[in-house]
Amino acid sequence: MNGERYVVVGLAHVRSNWFTDVARWATAGSLPVEFVKCLSPEELRVRLASGRLFSAALLDGRLPAVDRDLLATLTDLGLPSLVVQAASDDRDWAMLGSTATLPDPVERATLFDLLATHCQMIGAVDEADVDVPAAPAHSAPWRGRLVAVTGRPGMGVSTLSVALAQALADDPRYGGDVVLADLARHAHQAILHDARDIVPGIQELVEAHRSGRPTIQQISELAFHVEVRRYRLLLGLRRPRDWVTIRSRAFGAALDGLRRSARIVVADTDADLEGEADTGSFDIEDRNLMARDTTRAADLVIVVATPSTSGIHGLVGHLEDLRNLAVPGERTLVVINRGPRLARGRAELTRAIANLTDAAKRPDSYRGPVYVSERRHVDRLHDDLSRFPPALTAPIGDAVRDLLDRLPNNTQGETETQAVPITPGTLGRWTERDDVEDLEGPSWEATS
Repeated sequence: MNGERYVVVGLAHVRSNWFTDVARWATAGSLPVEFVKCLSPEELRVRLASGRLFSAALLDGRLPAVDRDLLATLTDLGLPSLVVQAASDDRDWAMLGSTATLPDPVERATLFDLLATHCQMIGAVDEADVDVPAAPAHSAPWRGRLVAVTGRPGMGVSTLSVALAQALADDPRYGGDVVLADLARHAHQAILHDARDIVPGIQELVEAHRSGRPTIQQISELAFHVEVRRYRLLLGLRRPRDWVTIRSRAFGAALDGLRRSARIVVADTDADLEGEADTGSFDIEDRNLMARDTTRAADLVIVVATPSTSGIHGLVGHLEDLRNLAVPGERTLVVINRGPRLARGRAELTRAIANLTDAAKRPDSYRGPVYVSERRHVDRLHDDLSRFPPALTAPIGDAVRDLLDRLPNNTQGETETQAVPITPGTLGRWTERDDVEDLEGPSWEATS
């Protein structure tokens, strides 16, 4: 084989028997394998970032670190992942992103067959050419609409998120199947809803998607029913510093699962959208992960501001941040909270915002603005968990319904749907009918 062999990087507990067996086979030459052992996920990532070519990654499915994010990292690198699955483990590793699985204990012949099927041998450096196509990620066949409500602190974002969720829940087209998700780093919905329990929330939802795919029923059980307003509430982070527990791929899968469980999701999110390209810091991009991913995936982004000097200044800067994040203007709605009641005052403010944002010179400008008038005793509505009056819910609710009716589903960043195996006999069969001429071709019969 001209010195060719499989270069396999492994991650397992140091006392795993199969880990020792594979190393022994590689040393004895029983398998054409060079086995690189790693005892921690950090060591594995360092090995992968070293630039060395690997044929595959052999992973212990019992380790908590072997999750959706790690498998996605390997997929992005074009590296097949082989997961050693315990007999009691019933997780669908293929759905999580694994290339293949092996039963524990590992058989030498089984391992060799998988390497020969999914991996490439590596020879001399100047001859090596590993080009393994990345497997497409799983994509749900149906998603509910996603509306992100954002704005600078103090603009009334959380209050208008509640008002919008109530307005949409009252719409018969959505049948009360509306979820209000608190995806802000400084989460406020638990306080505004007087939530006595702070568990479960977004952290539990993301954790459930790290190494599995919860059912719609399981996702729905993570949200609290707000009976008087007819929507469900998903609580946010318990502490602002808990953003470090939110992993990128797991959050993406959690957001997708949340949209599978409801007809429409209203997300209360932050205005901080800076990423590594803007700041040179991956930590800042990870801190703003929920806001960035939610904004990009949203069918409609609502930017809330007040008619004050600081409010309009923040609105102009936020609209520019959304453009930098490639959010189209047709999916951006400006809402002015506590806006003027008189038509003259609204016209002057509309003209000022248009001038400051150069709306006339942009082919794809924002939608709106929509004005929500000042209402007294809003805090009392939060304290009593009362229904919001139509003066608060109607302006933003009507505008959002109208835009969603005209906008197609946002497919930005979505991958192709993964092929799903079909059980023979479940779809139907093709039959040739004697009474149909050949020019008409075969006919379709559905099977019961």
